[in-house]
Amino acid sequence: MKNLPLKYASITGFCLLFYAATLMAQTGPRVLVVNAHPDDETSFPIILYKITHDLKGTVDLALITDGQGGFNGSELGSVYYKFKLTDSTVGRAELPRIRKQELMEAGDIMGIRNYYFFDQRDDYYNLNPIPYVTGQNWDVPFIEKKLDQILAAQQYDFVITMLPYAGQHGHHKTAVIMALRALKRYKGPNRPIILAGSTYLDEKPEAFTVLDGFPETTIKKDAPSFNLDVATHFGHGKQVSYKVIAQWVIAAYKSQGDMQENPLYKGDKETFRLFDINDDASIQKTTQLFEQLKKSGYSAQQ
Repeated sequence: MKNLPLKYASITGFCLLFYAATLMAQTGPRVLVVNAHPDDETSFPIILYKITHDLKGTVDLALITDGQGGFNGSELGSVYYKFKLTDSTVGRAELPRIRKQELMEAGDIMGIRNYYFFDQRDDYYNLNPIPYVTGQNWDVPFIEKKLDQILAAQQYDFVITMLPYAGQHGHHKTAVIMALRALKRYKGPNRPIILAGSTYLDEKPEAFTVLDGFPETTIKKDAPSFNLDVATHFGHGKQVSYKVIAQWVIAAYKSQGDMQENPLYKGDKETFRLFDINDDASIQKTTQLFEQLKKSGYSAQQ
């Protein structure tokens, strides 16, 4: 190989030094979120914000669907974007682009670094994950290959999914199952810890133990739930809480107008559970993470 000209060698050396300095500066946890739809991260936006802003970590997001099915509740979004998004034909044509844009606007607030778009068809609302897990409706080999590549390349400390439960959208359940199966296939020396997050459910998060028919979703027995208090007020006159961040994130989704109307983020805590796939050391490591979160940023000023 010929030697690089000095100016290019200098540029390359500078880039390597910059990259090394960036790695040294990034002292916080490395996290991958695996979700089905744009806006699913509104179930736990504060932990992502605090990891990137308060702990100086990194958060990436893998999105399974293209979001084209989100045309219900888009009456005001239709006015905003000047497309009749409530028409299913128009909505399915325009929403993949619009909702990716909205996700990245929300991600700017939370500090998300990378987005991995899998572009599986967001077909219709149903509770059954079988058509997706079995590959009838989604390209499962593609999803598996891409997840494996991302996990191998990035060496995450944690993976966060939604907490699955019986009455949940089948897409959400499938995204969780795909993430769990990817970690079962993981060959690296330090497998990431996988957490299931929620703000609220029809049933309490502690009530969930396993999705019927999918033993990989079993919650780790005797492991505690981990809570992030997002409602405690701080600042002048105690007028502000981290829930403000959640409202900023939700407001990015103008095509999904029913999000602002429904009590999507009504809980005062973001709650996280450990799946059984995690080893026993995961309890201590996750406890340490939540202790750091509690002592960082404005949380430390209570």
